[in-house]
Amino acid sequence: MKYKCVLFLLLGFLVITSCKGQTEAPKIDVEIIEQTWFNSDSLLHHVAVLSSDVYEGRRTGTDGAAQAKAYIITQFKNLNIEPLNENYNQDFSFDKRGQTYQASNVLGWIKGSKSPENYIVLSAHYDHEGIKNDKIYNGADDDASGISALFAFAEYFKENPPKHSVIFAAVDAEELGLVGSKYFVENSIVPIQDIKLNLNMDMISRSDKSELFVIGSRYYKALEPAIKSFKSSENLTLLIGHDGSDGKQNWTNSSDHASFHKANIPFLYFGVEDHKDYHQPTDDFENIQPNFYQNALVAIITVFNALDNMEL
Repeated sequence: MKYKCVLFLLLGFLVITSCKGQTEAPKIDVEIIEQTWFNSDSLLHHVAVLSSDVYEGRRTGTDGAAQAKAYIITQFKNLNIEPLNENYNQDFSFDKRGQTYQASNVLGWIKGSKSPENYIVLSAHYDHEGIKNDKIYNGADDDASGISALFAFAEYFKENPPKHSVIFAAVDAEELGLVGSKYFVENSIVPIQDIKLNLNMDMISRSDKSELFVIGSRYYKALEPAIKSFKSSENLTLLIGHDGSDGKQNWTNSSDHASFHKANIPFLYFGVEDHKDYHQPTDDFENIQPNFYQNALVAIITVFNALDNMEL
């Protein structure tokens, strides 16, 4: 069934359900917005769940991360995303600063309708900073926003099947040095030459200037027309930048897209400029900007559609 949802004033009605009980989501005022691509209420709900205190900041190797992984797998199943391997899990371990971490990427896929042998990877990381000095770093924007966007893409594909096969990669250990995405690329479950493109989403839910940046076309010029297929408006401006060519902070290696880039896989990274709550315990659900977040996701899906219609 095609979703036609109205994102209305949320008066604290979102209820987060977890294995440890129920927690009411923070109240947040949202203008009325209508769209048909994905369920806007669900988009917010998943961010609220994953960035709640129940998940204890989702630090790699902790109980909170394990709960987040289980939540993601449940949503993949509910959205008819098939496991890329036997059980969605790509487990790995690594050492960092004298500590051994047990980690796991969560991987699913949807078969393409016209070029099923070629893959586009949609990625976002589900780990965050965990607990520091008795304060929980919930990581609502960084990167519960990207994980919830993966679910929204799956909703969109129900009525708009992708032409290329799509891998949904919820990767672990981004905050510890992009370890999960590096492991994904170096231990690819599908032939690495069949991965044609990575779209990475990391921090896409808030911007006081209503600006979403996209990085990658400096290195892969053929992707630029797809970016320009989205027409910016007063609601959101999609900007090419932060790629080392404009004097701004260079984000080429700042998130999981870097692992694909180093393997010569074309990428586009979508993200916002750092805000005051970046890597702070105040990166909470009530500080995201739902109108911007929804508009950002519409922009990303628009660019995806243009790319999906190209011969990659």
